[in-house]
Amino acid sequence: MTGLLLLSPLVLLLLALLAASIRILREYERGVVFTLGRFSGVKGPGLILLVPVLQQMVRVDQRTQVLDVPGQDVISRDNVSVRVSAVVYFRVVDAGHSVIQVENHVQATSELAQTTLRSVLGRHDLDSMLSERDKLNDDIQTILDAQTEAWGVKVANVELKHIDLGENMVRVMARQAEAERERRAKVINAEGEEQAAEKLLQAAQVLARQPEAMQLRYLSTLTTIGAQNSSTIVFPFPADLGSLLRTVRAPDAPPP
Repeated sequence: MTGLLLLSPLVLLLLALLAASIRILREYERGVVFTLGRFSGVKGPGLILLVPVLQQMVRVDQRTQVLDVPGQDVISRDNVSVRVSAVVYFRVVDAGHSVIQVENHVQATSELAQTTLRSVLGRHDLDSMLSERDKLNDDIQTILDAQTEAWGVKVANVELKHIDLGENMVRVMARQAEAERERRAKVINAEGEEQAAEKLLQAAQVLARQPEAMQLRYLSTLTTIGAQNSSTIVFPFPADLGSLLRTVRAPDAPPP
């Protein structure tokens, strides 16, 4: 009985050491193992056995993480103050570097994203921020990815979420848009006048080649005016209209 009592603490100790040495990592997890403080490799996923006391393991999640970059006050190249927020998608591709090279890769990526956002947007004017967002996203993503590579972090995508303008700037942009619409309307109207003038010039050239066509145009205009209203209209009567009528009348018609 006494032997069993002495054996029980030993069994409990062995069970405790066995439990401390067993780790189970999920498919998206990796374990960075240190032996006596020195890096000894990355293990996982599945069942991992560690030497109790001598080895320690740090879990690293390799799934894509979403980092919300808070709004940043940015002064554009044309001295317009805006507030910009963004979202960053990244994942750990080298678990060892993400633990050894940086203390907290999530916080480090967040701080770097904020400073990079202000730096990149500050080199562009407001119109570029509003119309070239895809290009700005690519520029920020390229810079972030290059700087986080040493941490074992891959920045997959960056998206600008909101670009907030002050009320004064909103009113200025509204007036600018209205002026632009008026300018386009005037340009379209001028182009229409130009095309109409070209057509009138072509018609005048055709009528100049055949003087009889001009006289027939007079008669057609008189008929149209007479059908539309009953007012008395003085219309210039060409002197050679009589000869024209004799020329164009039917051959079998009796003389006037």
